Amino acid sequence: MSESPNVHIPTAADELRPETGERLTRPFQRFASLSSSGGLILLACTIVALVWANSDWHESYLYLVHEFTLTLGFAGTLVSFTHNMEWWINDVLMAVFFLVVGLEIKRELLVGELSSVKKAALPIIAAFGGMVGPAVIYTALNYSDPATRQGWGVPVATDIAFALGIMALLGSRVPTSLKVFLTSLAIADDLGALLVIAIFYTDDLKLYYLLYAGAVVALLLALNLMGFRRALWYLVPGTLLWFCIHESGVHSTIAGVLLAATIPASSRVDSRRYLSYSRAALDAFEEHSKPSDSIETNSAQRAAVYALNKNNRFVMPLLHRMENILNPWAAFFIIPIFALANAGLEIHGGIVKAAAGSISVGVILGLFIGKPIGIFTACFISTKLGIAALPTGVSWRHIFGAGILGGIGFTMALFIAHLAFDAHPEELDHAKIGILLASLISSIVGLAVLATCKHKPDPDPESLGYEMHEH
Repeated sequence: MSESPNVHIPTAADELRPETGERLTRPFQRFASLSSSGGLILLACTIVALVWANSDWHESYLYLVHEFTLTLGFAGTLVSFTHNMEWWINDVLMAVFFLVVGLEIKRELLVGELSSVKKAALPIIAAFGGMVGPAVIYTALNYSDPATRQGWGVPVATDIAFALGIMALLGSRVPTSLKVFLTSLAIADDLGALLVIAIFYTDDLKLYYLLYAGAVVALLLALNLMGFRRALWYLVPGTLLWFCIHESGVHSTIAGVLLAATIPASSRVDSRRYLSYSRAALDAFEEHSKPSDSIETNSAQRAAVYALNKNNRFVMPLLHRMENILNPWAAFFIIPIFALANAGLEIHGGIVKAAAGSISVGVILGLFIGKPIGIFTACFISTKLGIAALPTGVSWRHIFGAGILGGIGFTMALFIAHLAFDAHPEELDHAKIGILLASLISSIVGLAVLATCKHKPDPDPESLGYEMHEH
């Protein structure tokens, strides 16, 4: 999910002899920099949850997730929340995750892969097809039962961390343009899933809290227009926004997306001004450099460094700074914790029967069959009509393989499953079984299909249908 440049800029730390702490942490830093690392940690936490929930210590798992409560109060006892850990993870931590998703969507809409009709057409159309296909298949299998029919939203979403993690295992055999396509598709897919959550999985609306939320959003937009560019000015009202959305009946994670939409995405200074003042700061640093001094004792050099830091903050939009800070927390803490709390499915004697039920079958066929068919069909029709074009170096076999990986719906699918079947534990377990099996099958088959694609070297970046960004 992170936005990282595809070029390496040397820093002052390059080629230094590593200190002990750097040597100890370097393996972790290298692992964290891999595009597949988030997916691997997510997979590890899923396995831990499954093993723990089915071990002799399964009662401790159930107690920690469902019975252990935490109380947090504001303004004395005026506002107080006492809930189990599952609620804190799904309603609070996931709101931060959706803030990151919202920041990414806004960036892509403004300056990224979705910023123009030409670049956005194919992934947006593909995402739409990839949502309609699974929804149709699931609904067809569950139409006669209102209790199970409400789970139609479960198979519509793609898990970008898992999908890109699996694709990364193929290395250079997969064109960079295909990775960009899948990333753009997943971002558009996330936006669609958010609309599904807000529109179809919201009950008992309290309109006055929605009005309060609207007032907070208006305040946040006003802060943006007035040039407030520190995160604190947005996070404090954002907490109030979360409360209003939670109390309104809309799922509280939507607050994260609304908050992201108000975050400033423009620089305070332009590149020329940044260069001019940063060079002046470097000149000052050099001018006050003395062989006998170090920066610890040279106040002029420290002032130059502080000036450089201030210039950096002014040239880098708050949106990008927040995304850069929050991305590691989302990838390596929030999503793994979410998986640990939600993937702990107790596998018992009725697992085969449960997997053959209409909910599980609907989810499995929706993700594994509906996703690739919907994505491939949407891409094929849009290109034949001249609405969009395949990225350079990408074949129809690549599109089909990427569509199969789109069937990895893990994180968002589990999240929607909780919204759809929160009051029905048995149906929720059936949905989880379907999600886990579909994600596993889609991973293996998608990897196999892409591995058999003919390898072509990546074309020159300027010739690609999309701009080249590593995500």
